[in-house]
Amino acid sequence: MNYGLFFALLGAALAVGVAGMGSAKGVGIASEAAAGVITEEPDKFGKLLVLQLLPGTQGLYGLIISVMVLLNVGILGGTAPESAVQGLTYLAACLPMAIGGYFSAASQGRVCVTGVHIVAKRPEESSKAIVSASLVELYALLAFIVSFLMVINIGA
Repeated sequence: MNYGLFFALLGAALAVGVAGMGSAKGVGIASEAAAGVITEEPDKFGKLLVLQLLPGTQGLYGLIISVMVLLNVGILGGTAPESAVQGLTYLAACLPMAIGGYFSAASQGRVCVTGVHIVAKRPEESSKAIVSASLVELYALLAFIVSFLMVINIGA
């Protein structure tokens, strides 16, 4: 058995799976809050859609990191890791995106819920709600950048 490949694939699975769980949680709670507003005021759908979508970006970042690993380890291209240590290196490179993606998406979902409440009462203030939710996105981007830089430099 190639333990290096196993650890690399585990890292790819965690990057997409854990970040995706956070995104699902964040999008879910924001969408639940938005659904209540939309049933009473359907014209606010467009303003609320952005707040529902924002926590979903972390899952996409995790997918990108996962595909990059798969491109490097012989699944979608490249060659399989030569050692368990190299596989563990891929696993370590995926952890910032997995962990940072989960927590930032879940937190961003909660901020989006408060944004939904703002839009429900004062739709003209939707941009402030979106900016507040976007501040949390910074930490997802930092996790993505760190994972990205580590993955592209493994074996370099």
